[in-house]
Amino acid sequence: MPGTIGDLSAVELTAAIRNKTISAREALEDHLARIAAVNPVINAVVTLDAEGARAIALRADQLTASGGELPPLHGLPMTHKDTNNTAGMRTTQGSLALRDFVPAADDLIVARLKAAGVVTTGKSNVPEFGAGSHTFNELFGTTTNPYAPGLSAGGSSGGVAAAVAARIQSIGDGSDMGGSLRIPASFCNVVGFRPSTAVIPMPSATNAYAWLGRTGPMARTVEDIALFMSATAGKDPRVPYPQVLAPEAFRAGLETDMTGVRIGWSPDFGIGVPVEREIIEHLERQLAVFEDLGAIVEQATPDFGEADLVFGNTRALDFAAGLGPVVERSGHLIKPEVRWNVAKGQALTAQDLIDTTAARTRLELGVQDFFGRFDLFASPCTQVLPFDASLRYPAEVAGVASETYLDWMRSACLLSATGLPVLSVPAGFSSSGLPIGLQLAGNHYTDVQLLRWGRAFEERTRYADVAPVLAGEGLSAASA
Repeated sequence: MPGTIGDLSAVELTAAIRNKTISAREALEDHLARIAAVNPVINAVVTLDAEGARAIALRADQLTASGGELPPLHGLPMTHKDTNNTAGMRTTQGSLALRDFVPAADDLIVARLKAAGVVTTGKSNVPEFGAGSHTFNELFGTTTNPYAPGLSAGGSSGGVAAAVAARIQSIGDGSDMGGSLRIPASFCNVVGFRPSTAVIPMPSATNAYAWLGRTGPMARTVEDIALFMSATAGKDPRVPYPQVLAPEAFRAGLETDMTGVRIGWSPDFGIGVPVEREIIEHLERQLAVFEDLGAIVEQATPDFGEADLVFGNTRALDFAAGLGPVVERSGHLIKPEVRWNVAKGQALTAQDLIDTTAARTRLELGVQDFFGRFDLFASPCTQVLPFDASLRYPAEVAGVASETYLDWMRSACLLSATGLPVLSVPAGFSSSGLPIGLQLAGNHYTDVQLLRWGRAFEERTRYADVAPVLAGEGLSAASA
């Protein structure tokens, strides 16, 4: 639908609303019309409160007319990821165990988005409890890819990715423990950003020191990612990490010069991670974009030798702490992958935790050794192209059998284990027209510089401009 409100970026749409060339109500009606047109195909939006949203949009237009100060995301329509609590709106986490749960309060990221002027319209689909990077559940079914509706949209922020790619909304909130912002971004030709630790705080009643999971944005442009971060970053007293990046940091310009920037690239993370050959060959061609920008690219990687251990045990511990009581109470309703991950966490011994802490320390030393020599790490975001949406997860990757539901996600999980900020940017399409993402990681709290480098690549390539379009009963990629 070229030329519609839905094609506008968040920066463009909020500017138009401020300038009164588009009203918040007009933006909302376009959003709702797009849901009606494409959601029956992709199943991205699972809860919708159109009338509640219309009331919010009306108040937004009244604020615009009053001449009062307008917040940064003023009038922007948005569904929220169904793992993020929304006050007074059903939040199921994709589980039959929570099918009727209506939280009394917003999670912090949703509260900050609302305070920034977002018009909340509903919820986007997730895998049950956000477990796994393919979005399906027994409650709402499967979210599929706008570029190929028989294939996976990724996950766990798959509903968000599909909604952004399909021009339902310009930006959305997601979360990422093992690639849940980056993998669906790669599958759906959008940008996904996993910030540094506690840049967007995640208050918790059980573990305020949790570090593996993050909340963050997804959008079609890096500029919109920065806008989102400028509205949601900032310290919260319930999270005891020192706040290194204030919201103002993301309001700085994104222009940058990549001359002399040192990029280490690895197709297999130095430990033989299986990746489909077409993905590697395609991304290696894309590295020339950085070289044309003046960067120096060579094959190099941090030492990821113990990252699987760090990720696997930390994730299991977090699952046991957060979901153990739910599994104990309603295990018969919960998918086996979640039960397995909780059981793994509950079985961890004191020695396992000691070993994990020591391994994480060595991993960090290796990361800092790498960034003593390089500015940026580049790698495949996904190990596979979007796959058959009827599968639970790929049975094998490049001929290597998957032993667990996490094995095909290692390309993202390994970087999660480092705690680094990571950006997935659209990097083109496979020979069959499927999106491929490039994963870029910077050192801790270099989030803004990482966005600048990602935008430099984006400006040269503009792959996200290739939109999925309605074609008959499904969606297909528009011509570049």
